[in-house]
Amino acid sequence: MVMTATQAWMPPFPALRAFHAAARHGRFREAAKELGVTESAISHQVRRLEDFLHVQLFERNGPKVRLTDQGARYFDEVDPAMARIGEATRALMGPAERSRVALTLPPSLAILWLIPKLADFERACPGIDLQLVTTTRVCDLRREQIDLAIRYGRGRWSGVDAAFLMTEAAMPVCRPGYLGQDRVAELDAALSASRLIVSGHHPDEWFEWARAHGIEAPTLMGALEGALRLESQEQVLEAAEHGLGLAIGRRPLVDERLNAGTLVAPFGTPDPSATGYHLCQPLAVEPIAAARRVANWLREVAQT
Repeated sequence: MVMTATQAWMPPFPALRAFHAAARHGRFREAAKELGVTESAISHQVRRLEDFLHVQLFERNGPKVRLTDQGARYFDEVDPAMARIGEATRALMGPAERSRVALTLPPSLAILWLIPKLADFERACPGIDLQLVTTTRVCDLRREQIDLAIRYGRGRWSGVDAAFLMTEAAMPVCRPGYLGQDRVAELDAALSASRLIVSGHHPDEWFEWARAHGIEAPTLMGALEGALRLESQEQVLEAAEHGLGLAIGRRPLVDERLNAGTLVAPFGTPDPSATGYHLCQPLAVEPIAAARRVANWLREVAQT
């Protein structure tokens, strides 16, 4: 059989799969688990591809591997092609019973905003398994094969297509009745008479709120002397709900408690901040149909 010019340039596909998995995981061991082979088989296939290309693709350092500059350029070209092959195969085989969509988002947003809405999601998107990757780390969506991300900031991240999803607004919240009506009228007096709850994740949020409301620094510093300091937004809101003090609540994270009436915003709700949450997708990767459905559902619930 005569080999065509195109075939002459095609690498062996098992070697290409091994390279693609190893590049995404950064470890031959994890690539081997994904493909159901041994770690030595991955190493052999990667070496086979390197011999075919006459290029070193990885720098090996113990159990970890890192792409060389040439390996990174090759991965950037191969990755979209592998995704298209997978999508074409799924389309030819027909719809599976269930589709998996991976979504990464901050843990606090998952716990306080998304998880309470998962029953609605299952009704709106039957047949889709939503895999939550909860982390504060900025994930490489393409390399880690994550379909969607919700990120907090101003929407400027490389390698992703970011679209504004929803605003954030921060304001003091407390248990109903924690502040008497006479103490709500005067901010300085209310702060002085209250115990403040401080988030380790947003240690300066009380100062930011005070500046926006013209409260003098000495007043705030005095109020912070006996503050209750907790690590996460979940802990902060739980403490406020149990009447332990006055906390900064961040919408939409605090919305469930405000709607249920377990927390109130005694000084009203402010204008949205300059930062907010954005829905991100990896660039140059055509999203699967299930990911598009999830993205549309997220946009809908963010607007309610």
